[in-house]
Amino acid sequence: MKYRTVVAALAAFSAFAAAAADAVVDHNGQTVVLEAGHASLQGWKLPAVPYPEGNEPTPARVELGKKLFFDPRLSGDGNMSCASCHNPLFGWSDGLPTAKGSKSQVLGRATPTVYNTAYNSLQMWDGRKRSLEDQALGPMEANVEMNADMKKLFAFLNGNAGYREAFAAAYPGQEIGAETVAKAIASFERTVVSADSPFDRWVAGDRKAMTPEQVKGFAVFLDPKKGNCAVCHSGANFTDNGFHNLGLASFGKDNPDMGRYAQKPLAVLKGAFKTPTVREAANTAPFFHDGSATTLMDVVEHYDRGGEVRTNVSKDVRPLGLTAQEKRELVAFMEALSTPPRAFQMSALPR
Repeated sequence: MKYRTVVAALAAFSAFAAAAADAVVDHNGQTVVLEAGHASLQGWKLPAVPYPEGNEPTPARVELGKKLFFDPRLSGDGNMSCASCHNPLFGWSDGLPTAKGSKSQVLGRATPTVYNTAYNSLQMWDGRKRSLEDQALGPMEANVEMNADMKKLFAFLNGNAGYREAFAAAYPGQEIGAETVAKAIASFERTVVSADSPFDRWVAGDRKAMTPEQVKGFAVFLDPKKGNCAVCHSGANFTDNGFHNLGLASFGKDNPDMGRYAQKPLAVLKGAFKTPTVREAANTAPFFHDGSATTLMDVVEHYDRGGEVRTNVSKDVRPLGLTAQEKRELVAFMEALSTPPRAFQMSALPR
């Protein structure tokens, strides 16, 4: 009897030790058990895609938005669409360090991906747009981007029989104008969602969905004493929807881009930019708002150094002292946040 008691105690201790070895305490002091499907992981499950009252998603609205998103006739020169910068072939970005706008002029900021923008509480690198509907017309109106003549744009849509039919199906009784164009594009953008990655399947309970290296990378990602990534890239969409100065070299140049500070002039926001999702990061290089990091390892190395320019840098950006193995594990984990590639079906545009 005594022998069995000792064996049981040893077994219980072994189980406890194993659980402790496979768990990490995150920046909120919460213990996350690194076991597929564990209850402590459920906060990393993406909820249903949100949408505003008055623009509930319907097939007709999504299809109309898709047509508008890919139609170059909505630009001033008739040769540039939303998809020119947000291309599904480049992870709904453009693969460039910084965007190119009207007449191929090089712009100052990188093109953010459309992936999971439906979950953002603010849009754009500096947060100047409050919703996808608010954001949708911005590139068309900007003379350095699509440079559209909005009066001519709406005249074209109203004069095209195919578009009139599509708008009538999507927004019956509503005029073809800024509001319905914005609503339709936003409805389509809400369908560009990354939620079926190896990480998502692992969180749901598939033990084989992530490799041991990727699971270790998640631990590095969470651990405030190691990667400390989740202090900003938090929650199911891997973003706090906040703004931070990351100590990029570009902030040390003359007249640097001040980011969020231009919208909200608080000293702490000088050079601060919106935290992007890490979902699909493996497919959306280059990285940072200035496109200065070519690979995910470049990103990790930047944070490991604690940034380049310490002026006004976020308090959470500090030298990390990661080992070469931990860096590889961290990159491997971020690669597990991409969904399997799928064929994308284009729509025929109204003639």
